[in-house]
Amino acid sequence: MIYTKEVENMCKVAKGADHGPAPIPEEGKWIQAKEIKDISGLTHGIGWCAPQQGACKLTLNIKNGIIEEALVETLGCSGMTHSAAMAGEILIGKTILEALNTDLVCDAINTAMRELFLQIVYGRSQSAFSEGGLSIGAGLEDLGKGHRSQVGTIYSTKVKGPRYLELAEGYIVEIGLDENDTIIGYKYVNLGKMMDNIKAGIEPMEAIEKASGTYGRFAEAVKKIDPRNE
Repeated sequence: MIYTKEVENMCKVAKGADHGPAPIPEEGKWIQAKEIKDISGLTHGIGWCAPQQGACKLTLNIKNGIIEEALVETLGCSGMTHSAAMAGEILIGKTILEALNTDLVCDAINTAMRELFLQIVYGRSQSAFSEGGLSIGAGLEDLGKGHRSQVGTIYSTKVKGPRYLELAEGYIVEIGLDENDTIIGYKYVNLGKMMDNIKAGIEPMEAIEKASGTYGRFAEAVKKIDPRNE
């Protein structure tokens, strides 16, 4: 350690307050986090890229400072989705400090990592008050049956109005209109269930039908249109 002459010439004064960091909530306990290994928790965060043309939702399950589980969901350019594939391999097994200082290729994923780091180290995790935290695999369960991200895609123009393309239930096949041309419901295909059906040996058209459903007053519609082509 190198000290300046001014510091060397100072007399020593005893340090008074030395109570350590304020405890933060972690998995049902209050922890004074002094080292990376003191950090545990599961949380989600959102990141965005510099041109703001895409976003990343990142879910991390951290135990004793190590990323044990990662869920990377992206919306945006094709490069971002490929970067997510790399991030999924890079993140697991690293400490949160290593991950914070690792190039995760895409700005949106890097920003999401930064936001999660801040949440975790300040005790703002989703599992802060869950005793013992959440098991490894909780991130996968967040996707639900079919293991697909919940996506909402709506396209609208002033002259032609809105088109529902994909919602929580799945891919929108048709939207139903009433006598005023107002949307009153839709027919959808749950792509996760459809693929499960196909993998189980069901013929594709039957698999689609089994994975289809309707929402709202679709049966009462006086007109039904394909939102992508009509």
